[in-house]
Amino acid sequence: MMMISPAFNPSITQSNYLIRHRLLKAISRFAPNLKGKLLDFGCGQKPYYSLFTVDEYIGIDFENPGHPHANEAIDVFYNGKNIPFANNTFDSIFTSEVFEHVFNLPEIITELHRVLKPGGQLLISCPFAFCEHEQPNDYARYTSFAMRHMLQQKGFEVIEQVKTGNSIEAIYQLRLVYIHQHITPKVRKIPVVRSLFRLFIYTTYNLTA
Repeated sequence: MMMISPAFNPSITQSNYLIRHRLLKAISRFAPNLKGKLLDFGCGQKPYYSLFTVDEYIGIDFENPGHPHANEAIDVFYNGKNIPFANNTFDSIFTSEVFEHVFNLPEIITELHRVLKPGGQLLISCPFAFCEHEQPNDYARYTSFAMRHMLQQKGFEVIEQVKTGNSIEAIYQLRLVYIHQHITPKVRKIPVVRSLFRLFIYTTYNLTA
C-alpha cells in the first residue's frame, strides 16, 4: 500500500479505519484490471493513483465554488453535466466515493459510457451505510441493485459487484463516526486524555468489528 495518504489508509487507532481499510483492499484488488488511458472521475487528490499501472492517468472533477481545490490534483474541470472529451477516449475509468455527490447521476453515467471505449473497464466504489459528509453536496445512497440497474440502463455490463463490509462493521463504523463527531471534541482540550481515549475506544471498536 505504498504512497497512499494516511487519510485514505488510516491506522487502527483512527475512526474511519474500517471503511477506509476495506475500501483500499477492494480497490487494490481490482486496480490491475484497468489499463491504457485512464480517467479518474471526481479525482480530488488522486489518493489511489499509485495503485494503477496505466499509460496515462487523467483526473477530472467539478469546480465547486464552495469547495477548496488548492490541495487537489485535478487535471481537468467539468461543468457538472458534460465531460469535455470526445467519444471513446478512455480505455478505463475509475471513480471512488463520488456518485453520492452527483445529483444528476443517470446523466453522468451516460457521459462516462460515451467517453469510454467499447470493451473498456469502469471501476466504481460508493458508500451505502455511512453518515452524511461534505455537506451540503451529499445527495444519495444507492443499493447494489439500484447501481446495477442504472449502469445496465446506460449500456454497461456489470461483470462483478462486491460489498466491502458487512452489517456488523457498518454498525461499528457509524458508532465510531458518532463518537468522533460528538464525544471526542469534548476531550480534545486534554492531550493525554485525548490520546488515551482514541487509542482505547477507536482501537477497541475497530478490533471488535
